[in-house]
Amino acid sequence: MERNEKRYQQYIAILKEELLPAMGCTEPIALAYAAAKARETLGMLPERVRVEASGNIIKNVKSVIVPHTGHLKGIEAAAAAGIVAGNAGKELQVISEVTPEQQEQIASYLERNNIEVLPASSDKIFDIVVTVWAGENSAKVRIADFHTNIVLIEKNGEVVQRCAEKQDVMPALTDRSCLSVEHILDFALTCEISDIAPMIERQIAYNKAISEEGLRGDYGANIGKVLLQMYGTEDVKILAKARAAAGSDARMNGCELPVVIVSGSGNQGITASIPVVTYAEYLGVSKEEMLRAVTLSDLLAVHLKTGIGRLSAYCGAVSAGCASGAGICFLHGGRYREIAHTLVNALAIDSGMICDGAKASCAAKIAMAVEAGILGYYMFKNGQQFKSGEGIITKGVEETIANVGKLAHDGMRETDKEIIEIMVGKNICD
Repeated sequence: MERNEKRYQQYIAILKEELLPAMGCTEPIALAYAAAKARETLGMLPERVRVEASGNIIKNVKSVIVPHTGHLKGIEAAAAAGIVAGNAGKELQVISEVTPEQQEQIASYLERNNIEVLPASSDKIFDIVVTVWAGENSAKVRIADFHTNIVLIEKNGEVVQRCAEKQDVMPALTDRSCLSVEHILDFALTCEISDIAPMIERQIAYNKAISEEGLRGDYGANIGKVLLQMYGTEDVKILAKARAAAGSDARMNGCELPVVIVSGSGNQGITASIPVVTYAEYLGVSKEEMLRAVTLSDLLAVHLKTGIGRLSAYCGAVSAGCASGAGICFLHGGRYREIAHTLVNALAIDSGMICDGAKASCAAKIAMAVEAGILGYYMFKNGQQFKSGEGIITKGVEETIANVGKLAHDGMRETDKEIIEIMVGKNICD
């Protein structure tokens, strides 16, 4: 692929849009971002706060620890952190610089102020509205469709900023229809390494650091540690799963290290990168080959997730795990045929794994997703494959990816409602 081609430039733009640093689970951080922006617009500390959020936002904020809050969980904690200590200019790192004094102020603010939480009035899957009041002054901020997409800012009832927003689209992002397995592979093989290195090197550095912290510390259910304790450290397959899981162990359970995300998710950013890096180190490939393999995995993860949507009942780690399997295949010399079959095999194994919110068990799901990606590759390496007509698998990798998108985006809508009702109550879905 030539550097001056439109598709080449689109792929660079997609990587820049996707590979963003974020601290903490991205849904509570998006909520903290909206709250920080509302406080900034108000110009003073609010006396009253109302948060309106879609079911999927509530699902993903309910059970995860918000960084720099003293291990507080939930919507109220995320909103308070953004209001008291957030820097809206840092977007998904909005609460990355909270001081110990501010941490105490967050707890105090929560004790003094009732933060009202309501279901969003729209039918959007991703919708956050934060309204704040102080005396006669008010401010409102709305984020829709994806984590940093502010579509409305109001002050005292007057519109300060309004942007276009549509259901299930990402209007501010590069059109993802340019993505395909064939073209992603071409890009990964031929792109100028200087165009991708800064982004991918940062992703590797950040995500390795939180993975290592997950294996050192005591976080959640310690899935990474459990895998290594049960199966040892000699098998690269186990190490790849354990390192990826450990990153999620730490991230879901209060670690204050940043990650580089993919498809709006730190867990997916970890899953798409760490297993590939683990295999690259094991195989002793060059740094350039590792960067190209992680780039391939990142873009495939985005491609697999595009038809599904940013949030759904379908666990996003599945897409990233399949992509990491393809990246591992690439490191072993696999090209289009091998990668396509790896993806199809992996998608056949664990598509349908549900997302029931951000929490400690995400680490275990990541381990299973990486296992499926690796097994998908080893199946084809050993002359085995799932064939067209078996379940949701059809002829051609792009057609199978489309089937999964339809399954997750359309077919699992009712599943999503049931999950949210089970977790947080029926009124959220009504």
